[in-house]
Amino acid sequence: MDSMIIHNFTNDYSEGCHPSILEALIQSNLVQQPGYGTDIYTQSAINSIREKTGNPLADVHLVTGGTLANLLVLGAILKPFESVIAAETGHINTHEAGAIEATGHKIESVSTLDGKLRIKDIEPVLNKFPEFHTVKPRVVYVSNSTEIGTIYTKKELTELFHFCRANHLLLFMDGARLPMALTAASSDLTLADIASLTDVFYIGGTKCGALLGEAIVITKEELKKDFKYHVKQRGALMAKGRTLGVQFSQLLKDDLIFQLAHHANTMARKIADAFSELGYSFLASPSVNQVFPIIPDLLIDNLKKQYGFFIWKQESETHSTIRLTTSWATPEEKVDQFILDLHKFSKKLSRGLF
Repeated sequence: MDSMIIHNFTNDYSEGCHPSILEALIQSNLVQQPGYGTDIYTQSAINSIREKTGNPLADVHLVTGGTLANLLVLGAILKPFESVIAAETGHINTHEAGAIEATGHKIESVSTLDGKLRIKDIEPVLNKFPEFHTVKPRVVYVSNSTEIGTIYTKKELTELFHFCRANHLLLFMDGARLPMALTAASSDLTLADIASLTDVFYIGGTKCGALLGEAIVITKEELKKDFKYHVKQRGALMAKGRTLGVQFSQLLKDDLIFQLAHHANTMARKIADAFSELGYSFLASPSVNQVFPIIPDLLIDNLKKQYGFFIWKQESETHSTIRLTTSWATPEEKVDQFILDLHKFSKKLSRGLF
């Protein structure tokens, strides 16, 4: 990081991991365990997930990252002629280098206002003609939170799930930031709700205190069979699976993962409130640890001299949307300093001083 940068708000995986995870890895380091996820730590994590989802029959697989989780799930449950429906902003459509397409499956993307898929977005994709000449939609892919920081309500997810059931579609939730979504102030969903209202989802660890790792949770019975073969074939079944098991076992202990997510959300809320107080609008209403304010380019030029963040898109000749992301480890004093500088630069801008 540039020595002039006070803090980097570019992403939520710049730090390593929560100290208790490092300690757990050290404490378990010389304890001999069998490989490929059959160790006691992985089994403990699996049991915790089953307990927290209220589903003792859930099939759980720990893998190293989100793109890999998406690739494994969609590659396993789609037939060669089947497609996946996703929001245009969906991670599989924008940030995975064609990983899904490389498996021979088409992503049918639809434009949405807030990154969330709704029945009205999906229905037109199902009206295929003529039959057998176009791909057959089979999976609906959603992210919670979405790539622009919005979250699903229980009503929205329930409606989506029942629509998928009625139309012989599978519902798959990308949960890279699921802990943040569930701990958002406006959330009315629980982990048990997610398990009962999707066919498969995953719980993100990489962006919520782990060194790396995501936990894929399969609840639909027909999708469980032979899934581990897909994991092995794609090089995701780790001999030292314990490294993921130890981390998730620790994250799930005393709901640490949700405490860390809550901290990230709280820091983001402080930043969002500061932009609101100054009269700035947002690409989407702030809910989780990603904030998307629309601000003058001159203000961006001054802020980026001292802070790292992502310029999301140009909105006009003079304004752009930026993305500020907080993490489980974001120090509150860095957030407070950012807010002070935001006010200082905004005041100068209003006076025409730059």
